[in-house]
Amino acid sequence: MTYQITGLSPDPFAPYFAMDDAELAVHGARRVTAGADRGFPCRISLQDARAGEELILLHHVSHDVATPYRSAYAIYVRPGVEAATYVDATPPAFEGRPLALRAFDAGGMLQDARLAGPGEADAAIRDLLAGDAIAYIDAHNAAHGCFAARIERK
Repeated sequence: MTYQITGLSPDPFAPYFAMDDAELAVHGARRVTAGADRGFPCRISLQDARAGEELILLHHVSHDVATPYRSAYAIYVRPGVEAATYVDATPPAFEGRPLALRAFDAGGMLQDARLAGPGEADAAIRDLLAGDAIAYIDAHNAAHGCFAARIERK
């Protein structure tokens, strides 16, 4: 089973980096500086920001479907990065983190789910995608609940 994990497109987030703090607040967003090399995972690059790097923390609808499973939460994004793509491999932002993997059908209805401990994501993804009804998986950080990435069949 081949799968692909792709970071979010940077295009919708570009305007946020030109906003001042007051404008960001109107959108419910904030400019933050990473205080450590871990703990500030960018959803575009799928890597943690390094200490001192600037990010925008904002509300993001990650599962925009007309079902009870529509989902949104806070995410971090960094300026000047491209959307990462990983094929049959998990991104650095998954490393060392427990993940909640939610498997959906083409209609956006939850069909299955797994908790994957550090180092277990690849096997759990493959197991979920073995189900014919599964169209895609949304990965979330299990502890904080934030969207990590979308996983699709390749």
